[in-house]
Amino acid sequence: MRDRRRPRKLIVDDTTAYLWTVRHRHRDGRGCRDVLTLIRDGVRTRIVFREGEGRYVGGGAYTHAGGVGDRAHHLNLHRPGTVRALVDEAVRRRLLPHGGKRERELDGWILFDALGRAATTPEAPPD
Repeated sequence: MRDRRRPRKLIVDDTTAYLWTVRHRHRDGRGCRDVLTLIRDGVRTRIVFREGEGRYVGGGAYTHAGGVGDRAHHLNLHRPGTVRALVDEAVRRRLLPHGGKRERELDGWILFDALGRAATTPEAPPD
């Protein structure tokens, strides 16, 4: 069985790879959060999903650790395909730093919403 605390490698292309981990956190009585941490060339980006109205994070009574969602969609942050989709959306929005600032935190829900819309948007009919 795989150690979930050990960083995994996500290869995007010939020159781009990320190490990634998922953790469930509690901090200062502000509730639960699931954190996907991406590391590339020593730059750490934390994509944070905080529980809130209509949104859940893993480790509770209703879902597994690493499971985040709302009333319509669910993501498993332990799946490489999910991590790749989040990375692709963050890159598309130019949110992932490369060089310069060594740490960054992103609100995961803004990326989640885009992935949810993409999953429910019907494809255009073929020409």
